[in-house]
Amino acid sequence: MKKFIMEDKFFEIFPDSRIGILVCNGIDNTIKDEEKYAPWLKECQAIAAEHIDNPEFTANPIIRTWRDAFYKFKTKKGARCSIEALLKRVAKGNQIGTINPLVDIYNGISLKYGVPVGGEDIDKFDGDNRLTVADGDEEFVTYGSDKSEPPYPGEVVYKDNAGAICRCFNWRESVRTMLTEETENAFMIIETVAGERADILDLALDEMKAMIEEELGGTVTKHMADAANPEVIIEE
Repeated sequence: MKKFIMEDKFFEIFPDSRIGILVCNGIDNTIKDEEKYAPWLKECQAIAAEHIDNPEFTANPIIRTWRDAFYKFKTKKGARCSIEALLKRVAKGNQIGTINPLVDIYNGISLKYGVPVGGEDIDKFDGDNRLTVADGDEEFVTYGSDKSEPPYPGEVVYKDNAGAICRCFNWRESVRTMLTEETENAFMIIETVAGERADILDLALDEMKAMIEEELGGTVTKHMADAANPEVIIEE
């Protein structure tokens, strides 16, 4: 059995955090049409512009919320929430490219609703996936690198028995657990840090669930994790 666990060390920093989760089993994430998700991403980018209507980029509420969250723990210089990185590309007029179906779906959901979304391959987890703070010695190799860059002590991370899965919430992910075309069982998340936008979280999670079921098949179950319900079974 594998679980997702929000640990007490994390709640000491973010006591009101709520995480939306999808557990996807038996999906087909192979690329069948190279151009299928490009129109979807373009549509979502147009909607995303509404999240950054203030010309002062950091004054937009979504950006401000996550900047303030990142100030509460040790981060690598320049680390930013995944939604900020996407919205910055939108602000610059850069097109979000396609990667694989699951990543394209979650990038679109992230853009459309203005929420940070991530996903990992459950079969690559070594034991439970824990949202916690780092000890500082966790193994971590990100995409495009060939060396381990451990998180800072006290940095907010997702980790399992083998090391860090994602650093600074989902700023950077480990190549070890990332979603690929071969992924059949996936763990998808949408993050909030202060219980804000609960209705948006639910809508975003429901649309992502429906898209994965329709596009990739398999079974998808929805969960919410918070201080009152900090554990979710992700593999029996």
